[in-house]
Order: sequence, then C-alpha cells, then structure tokens
Amino acid sequence: MGIAELVPGVSAGTIAFVSGIYEEFISSINNIGLKSLQVWKKEGFSSFWKRLNGNFMIALLAGMALAVLSFTKLIRWLLENEPILIWSFFFGLVTASVVFVAKAIDRWKLIHVLLFLLGALLAYYITGLPPSQSSGSLAFLFLSGALAICATILPGISGSFVLVLLGAYKTLIDALDEKDFKILLTMALGILFGILGFSKILKWMFQNYRNITLAVLTGFILGSLNKIWPWKRVLQTKTIGKKSIVIDENVSPFSFDGDPQLISALILAVIGFSLIFILEKAASKK
Repeated sequence: MGIAELVPGVSAGTIAFVSGIYEEFISSINNIGLKSLQVWKKEGFSSFWKRLNGNFMIALLAGMALAVLSFTKLIRWLLENEPILIWSFFFGLVTASVVFVAKAIDRWKLIHVLLFLLGALLAYYITGLPPSQSSGSLAFLFLSGALAICATILPGISGSFVLVLLGAYKTLIDALDEKDFKILLTMALGILFGILGFSKILKWMFQNYRNITLAVLTGFILGSLNKIWPWKRVLQTKTIGKKSIVIDENVSPFSFDGDPQLISALILAVIGFSLIFILEKAASKK
C-alpha cells in the first residue's frame, strides 16, 4: 500500500483489497472514536487495543511507512527514467485487480452490471480531467483533504491525483516546504474528518449492500486504467510548486516505431497481473 501511494494514479485501497485486508482495514478505522476511549476508561487498555485492532493497524502502518522511506527514491527514478516499464507493471497489477474484485461478487445481476459500468465511466472521466487552480481558502483545503483521503481508501483512484485535480497539490507542497502549520492543520483535520466519515459509509455499504458496493468498486478500478496506461504522448507540462504536472494522452504502443521496451513492458505487465493471484493465494492460506 505504501509503494502504491508513491505512484500517482495507483490507489493503496486497491492493494488492500487484493491482499484480503480491505474490510478489516475499514472496520479498524471505523472503530477510532470516543467510544473506544470510553472502553479504555471502563475496561482498560487491553480492551481498548483489541477494539482498535491495534496489532493489525500498527503492522499495516509500519509496513506503509517502511515502504515510503525505502522506495521513494527508486520509484521516483523509475517514473523519470523507465516510465513505460513501471506503468506496465502497475497496469498488469490493476487489471488483475478488476478480475479479483469482480470474483468477490456472489451473483451478477443487471443492477450490478449497470453500476459497474457507471463506476468505470465515472473513474474514466475523473482520471481524464485536467489539473485545476486552488482557491486557497481554508474551507476548500479542508474539503480537499477529506476528498483526497476518501480516494486513498477507495480502490481505483489515488489521493495525490485528487489533490492535483482540485489544485490543492501545490498548496500542500508549498505548506510543507514553508512549514505553514495553519494550512497543514486544516488539511490534517479534513483528512481526519474524511477517513472517519467515509469509513463508516463504506462499512455500512459492505454490511448492507456488499455486491452493489463491489460492483461500483470494480468499475472504479477498471476506469482508473485510463490513468496508468503505459504509452502516452505529452501534450503540456505545468509547474506546480516544485513539481511538474504532465498533461498527456494515451497512445498505441505501436505508435512508438521500433520500441525496444515493448517485450519488456509486456513481461512486466504479466508479472504484475500474476502477482495479484499470488497475493490472493497467500492471503487465503493465512
């Protein structure tokens, strides 16, 4: 999940789902709140820790933090120097995720197919939007933080990509560089509000409308493939803070005459595709 968050356009929620921990992850987040503090007060720390699913969350967050610290430079280098190869790997991985999530639906009905198509079209539309300019108001930044964290835990679209679309990415990067704690605190509160609120909605949806929820999520993952198609033609480059945002369009791999990376890209896509089913078998054994 940590590595996925380093790649713009790949959602950590997708990795959580295919590794079999998505619903436990959502339920654990949902248990964060005043009720858990009351359990600590009445029944002690042990009951509080068990309610939070503390061991699970610590292991997960530690893994994500380790990945971010260990792989940031490598992922950045690959994105800058071998974009076709790394995007091919993730394209294969996310494509397999569509199959994996679709298999979790007990029985496909017409309503599931329609919602699947709706989710795919919505994700495709969102991933094709150009970056916008932020209003800079605290209320807008609060909302941006809330929407970005919702995207992070929702399979298909990454939180960093949502910030770029909303125009809040530059504001966040500048605030981190300048240590503007007013902006950082506002976005942190938005993130907290978003993750606690959205996790409740997702948990309720899984408990009451599991197949419908899975159909929409499957569509979201399929539509997000538009963002991570390996072969692109750059149309425009925008500088946002200290980062460059590239506006591009998808093209056929055969438009690159004599592309020596085509075979390597296909091999990496197959490896990424296979990895999902290896994760599935490992998760089922555990």
